[in-house]
Amino acid sequence: MRKTLSWLYFGLIFLFLYAPILIMIVFSFNGSHNITVWGGFSLQNYENLLHKSKAIESLWNSLVIALLSSLGSCVLGTMACLGLNNLKKSRGLVMNISNLPIINPEIVTGVSLMLIFSLLFSGSVGLGFHTVLLAHIVFNTPYVILNVMPRLRRMDQNLYEAALDLGCPPVKALWKVVMPELFPAILSGFLISFTYSMDDFIISYYTGGTFQTFSVFIYNSLKKGPQDWMLALSGILFVAVLTILIIMNVHDIRQEKREAVKR
Repeated sequence: MRKTLSWLYFGLIFLFLYAPILIMIVFSFNGSHNITVWGGFSLQNYENLLHKSKAIESLWNSLVIALLSSLGSCVLGTMACLGLNNLKKSRGLVMNISNLPIINPEIVTGVSLMLIFSLLFSGSVGLGFHTVLLAHIVFNTPYVILNVMPRLRRMDQNLYEAALDLGCPPVKALWKVVMPELFPAILSGFLISFTYSMDDFIISYYTGGTFQTFSVFIYNSLKKGPQDWMLALSGILFVAVLTILIIMNVHDIRQEKREAVKR
């Protein structure tokens, strides 16, 4: 009885979480012009999406911003971890400060970045692609630090020193010894940053000006009411994010098995 109730509770939780997404994907193949009435299976919504050049452009903008900001965040986050690892007394304080963008409400981060960018890029430059990219790097970097720092602290510090003692230059020792050990954590930080960047709306809305990411474009389009092509585009985006999450989980499982074998 207890096992049955556990499975029932588990099923209800999953139904509550994923039923709306499942319904959205099913109705993205709806042949009716009324998106709330099923009119038979059809690919018309996906065909309509191909004719929405602004929607495709906004999705491309999101992909470019997510890719570049994730790469930038990985570089900055990894460098920050290498620096923090050498701190002794103030490491905990600096780590807490670096986590503030995660805890801080996005509306506060968005408004504050908009104010700073308006002051820095006043005049003919204004807000646009560059400000959205910088903003995404700002809020993605702490996620990279959270992934890389524990991996760096678990690493045997003697490996780097041994490479130096054997005559390896510091930069080469960092690239050949430290980076391979940190790569799984850096990859996890990259995928998390990419997902959060694709999902972001508030910060992109306040720092983008006339530049539109996918989420901002959807928000502006909803002012005219829900449209059928939104279901198709949202379904494609969900499948892409789900694929990234599966890759992350498979990678983590394989990495845990490798570490278990080494032990």
